[in-house]
Amino acid sequence: MSFTATTVKELREKTGAGMMDCKKALEETKGDFEKAIDFLRTKGLAAAQKKQSRVAAEGLVINNISGNAASMVEVNCETDFVAKNADFIAFVNDLSKLITANKPACVTTEEGPNNLVSMKLPHGRTVAETVSDLTLKIGEKISVRRFNRIELQGNGLFGTYVHNGKIAVLVELGTESANANGKTEVQELAKDIAMHVAAAAPTFLQGSEMDEGFKVREAEIYATQLREQGKKEEMIAGIVKGKLSKLAQDVCLLEQKFVKNPDIAVQQLVADVSKQVGEKLTVRRFLKINLGEGIEKRQDNLADEVAKMTKKA
Repeated sequence: MSFTATTVKELREKTGAGMMDCKKALEETKGDFEKAIDFLRTKGLAAAQKKQSRVAAEGLVINNISGNAASMVEVNCETDFVAKNADFIAFVNDLSKLITANKPACVTTEEGPNNLVSMKLPHGRTVAETVSDLTLKIGEKISVRRFNRIELQGNGLFGTYVHNGKIAVLVELGTESANANGKTEVQELAKDIAMHVAAAAPTFLQGSEMDEGFKVREAEIYATQLREQGKKEEMIAGIVKGKLSKLAQDVCLLEQKFVKNPDIAVQQLVADVSKQVGEKLTVRRFLKINLGEGIEKRQDNLADEVAKMTKKA
């Protein structure tokens, strides 16, 4: 199986590993994308499951909730200084509201009736025009990278959490009646779960979502890592079995230990609050964006730059 430069780029964005490491992984796996991801993880070159997000670009991620809809958006810039610029922040806020109020199909540089770049912001300029205006005014490349938009699936409410503009989480909490939405305990639960997602980075909502393919891949990675650590072959199967038995606690939201109280799992927290308010509460889904995930950030060394300038002088 062959691969292209685009495939290498996609693998780098997916894993956060270096370009040459991604190329080698694809060579070793004969172009199989999924096996290349496993290769990088096995070698420790891609982030582990709990730390798969690599914050490597500046900008902002912001959430917005309005009625039965909610959105989250990531907008990138080149420096943290610009990420704190008032015009940049205003643009990201306006953009998140635009996404919530409308139903853009995608982020793309091509204009189209449902494309986000073609939609108009409150000041009358399109998103694409505003990005160009900001780039000229601020002097840095501005790019709208991605967004998510969801609507409530029945009675319920959204939990939202944004950590320093770098991690954004939305959680949909289901209720049996609209009356529960206004209760403090329920609102606090939604926010607490959103904060937990930001900290614990679950992959799945619950154990039943882990398919056999995922488990097999994890088992193969565990086994390879154990062999490289020098474990005896006859011991590996037992160790892998033990790791797999605890896998759900590591990657499934409801089975993870609650970060604010590790004595209970998230599903127990939900059950406890359900009992307090007198009706069943359920976590329907969660969404998470890490700023700059998979983008390799340029590293500048001021001392080196000054040294180079001195030598030239």
